[in-house]
Amino acid sequence: MPPLLAGLVDDAALASGGTTPLDAAAIIDAAAVHREHVSGWYASLTGPLLLPASAVSVLPRSDPEPLEIAVIADTGLDGFLAARDRLARHFTIRQVEVAVAKRGEDPQPGLHRLIRVLASGAAPRGYAEIPLSWGLLGALDTVASARAAGAPVAAKFRTGGLAAELFPTPVELAAVICACRERELPFKLTAGPHHALRSADPETGFVHHGFLNVLVGTLLAVEGGEVADVAEALAATDPVRLIEPVRARQSRPRPLWEGFGAAAVVDPLTDLIRFGLVDGGFD
Repeated sequence: MPPLLAGLVDDAALASGGTTPLDAAAIIDAAAVHREHVSGWYASLTGPLLLPASAVSVLPRSDPEPLEIAVIADTGLDGFLAARDRLARHFTIRQVEVAVAKRGEDPQPGLHRLIRVLASGAAPRGYAEIPLSWGLLGALDTVASARAAGAPVAAKFRTGGLAAELFPTPVELAAVICACRERELPFKLTAGPHHALRSADPETGFVHHGFLNVLVGTLLAVEGGEVADVAEALAATDPVRLIEPVRARQSRPRPLWEGFGAAAVVDPLTDLIRFGLVDGGFD
């Protein structure tokens, strides 16, 4: 697996927003599949298993092989803190991820609360999900200042969902990526990239950002590209325009963008194989 792709895809099998409530059997099954991911030839592509904090009430009685997880604080930081000790008995908590505000709300109070929780040692690392709306730039400044002071915090952005306004345009997302570049601020994405290339969902009609588009756009931003350059990469639908820049930089660690969650890790892996960016791992 090229260094550029290391840790790109978090395992969101339990956090994909399905309508079926989680139960112990679902957690056991997802944990077994995740173990296959992290022991397979593509292990270095795979990030942690994402587990909602609300699942604490249905955890299996025992898990003989603890996994590394990222806790999605879907019940808020108080819910995470209440669930933390029990979660830690089953899993190794790598990070906590929490929405610090709803769209239109001031993100600052939630951000400062997360930074205090991280300072208490409740999690080794935290991701603040910041709405792409009012208060965004001030929130990025707060995260950047906290990082400069030693806080283990980074940003997270939602780039999709059940409403059109949750899908930023290429220009809007490019501006966010460049704002993170200016602040040397790592970020994650959620609820957006489903495939390698920008494409429309045939059921909803919503146009999803492609993960190769985001990767190339971020590379361009880090190399000094302007918002228009990054937006052009985010809007591209010709795979050749994206594959070649990735190939040219594949031996380098990935800058700035820390990855995204996929309901099935093999889906982005299949796209990478299809475009010749990784081999199939077969003899």
